[in-house]
Amino acid sequence: MTPKIERMKKLIVLGLMVFVSLTGFTQVQLPDSCKLEMGVNMAGLADYGTEIPFVDLMHTARVWYTKSIGDPSDYFDSGFADELSYREDGYPTHLPQMVDSSAYPQIVATIWAITDAWPAGQYTVLWEGTGTLDFIGPFQNLQQTNPHRIVFDYPTPLDGALEMRIEASDSLDPIRNIRVLMPGTEFTYESQPFYQLWLDKVNIFNTVRFMDWGQTNNWGLSTEDGYGDSLLVDWDGRSKMDHYTWAYNKGVPYEMMVRYMNENDKDGWVCIPHSASEDYIRNMARYFRDNLEPDRHIFVEYSNEIWNWIFAQTNWAYKYGCLNTGVTWPEGTVPFIQRALNYWTEEYAGQLERTTRVVGVFTGWLDVAQRVAFNLDPNSFDAVSPTFYFSFDELLDEGLDSLGVNATVSDVALAARLSQPANFEAIKEVKEFLADSLGKPIVFYEGGQHLTPHPFGSMPTYEQALLDIQRDTSMYNLYNEWLDMIRTLQEGEEPLLLMNFGFIGARSAQYGSWGILETMDQDFSVVPAPKYQAILENMNTNCQMVATESPGMEHFSISLEPNPTSDHFVINGPDGDTQVSIFDVTGVLRQKVAIHPGQSIDVRFLPKGMYFVSVNRQVLKLMIY
Repeated sequence: MTPKIERMKKLIVLGLMVFVSLTGFTQVQLPDSCKLEMGVNMAGLADYGTEIPFVDLMHTARVWYTKSIGDPSDYFDSGFADELSYREDGYPTHLPQMVDSSAYPQIVATIWAITDAWPAGQYTVLWEGTGTLDFIGPFQNLQQTNPHRIVFDYPTPLDGALEMRIEASDSLDPIRNIRVLMPGTEFTYESQPFYQLWLDKVNIFNTVRFMDWGQTNNWGLSTEDGYGDSLLVDWDGRSKMDHYTWAYNKGVPYEMMVRYMNENDKDGWVCIPHSASEDYIRNMARYFRDNLEPDRHIFVEYSNEIWNWIFAQTNWAYKYGCLNTGVTWPEGTVPFIQRALNYWTEEYAGQLERTTRVVGVFTGWLDVAQRVAFNLDPNSFDAVSPTFYFSFDELLDEGLDSLGVNATVSDVALAARLSQPANFEAIKEVKEFLADSLGKPIVFYEGGQHLTPHPFGSMPTYEQALLDIQRDTSMYNLYNEWLDMIRTLQEGEEPLLLMNFGFIGARSAQYGSWGILETMDQDFSVVPAPKYQAILENMNTNCQMVATESPGMEHFSISLEPNPTSDHFVINGPDGDTQVSIFDVTGVLRQKVAIHPGQSIDVRFLPKGMYFVSVNRQVLKLMIY
């Protein structure tokens, strides 16, 4: 079996198994329903986030800020966090501490500024070390049950906020390893670290991009660091499992990315930090190579958008690749990409079928994209990666601004629809004049709606209309029209991989409404989710592949019978034992079973409606009446 066909098996949702003999092969013609493989960019961790992957909420805690003991001003943040001494895991060596800049002793605090996504119930706090913890917030019945355990009830997390302070910490036995555990997880958080509600939603996707999990943008830098210095970071400087929070400038440890992929049978996409050294890159490659299950596939990319000037990595690459060397931009950034690809390639020698080496390109500026990709060794990468965003330009934004509060959802939808042809043409040019000329496929690292004001970060006068369209049927229509355009770019045996940006997040007219869901428990009858619905309906559902037969090759088909059904159905097609998962239209897993060929599946207990049946990571629609 060729590597290409093996890769196709992983990507095509509910297609036929295509077998390759030593003397011939089958060309596969993908119908429209099979042409798009939808993946997702998961949100980075934040104390205010509504996407919560982990049951231990300490992983999402804000980085430490300080409190001045006895200061009558009682500032929320006294501002001395950088002057305290810390352990390697980020916990203070002791508390209180004195600093040169203040007459008052300092302690540390963290906060979860938005707890809307927290489940109601009794929370458990565990820690090691000697000292005192204190909490401030709308909880009830806080009790310290032993020297290292606190419980409290949190009946109404919606609109809540919670602050935790370390009031005292012994220098000989400092407080460390704090865990803030969701209700019912005290005895399972180690064996089941992922929040089940989050898993139910994200697991409809077969490929996830860890760009924001890894805090790729501005990696390793604080806001005061600017673009940082020229020093490269070795492997020991990565994010580690015992760091007190993962909502910081190095993100989630690679161990958790691998664990998620292995436990949930998912493929992944990782980004190498812009300032990673050879030691870092080689060890990163080895870690994924040696710890991912053989059937898991990993996409790899150097940093993220090193042409986007809002990110520190772009300024870093420009300074050290261009200004300091006298090489023009963007050519001066190419060596950083090349060395990362080279090290990764060498570590995956003999196993390159397990990884896809991706070169991200600037979709909106073909010349810049070409001057990067054409200067790379074509043997060092496998795919060219643009975006598939649709948005409106400055002129249309000005028109909406002129309408102000009188702007309607229809006005915003019209502006987006008028812009889609130009957005599509830019993508098409990347394919035709870059990827095709190199003989490389395209995979999309991000995309979806990008309806944001100009300049980005400003507050538009048409704010309400920009918020309202995110829940309107017109957004569903825009997505379907857009994906129909993108679908025309698919060629050959493999579907196009589209990594939607993003997953779960609140609406914002100022900074973008990136989430296809607003909350993990979103009730679609109350708060519509048109982007999510459109993606569900376009992600290879009802995919029926047709193979053009060569001599000696069999023709295969896969189907659910009867469909619709009121009680049982059979899966026709797969050989051998098969894993079957049934999801409802909200993405919740309703049934999982292993079956033998011809074995019927009982669905009498499921409510009437439409479902998605996943068979060996491939999907079909099922109607139950």
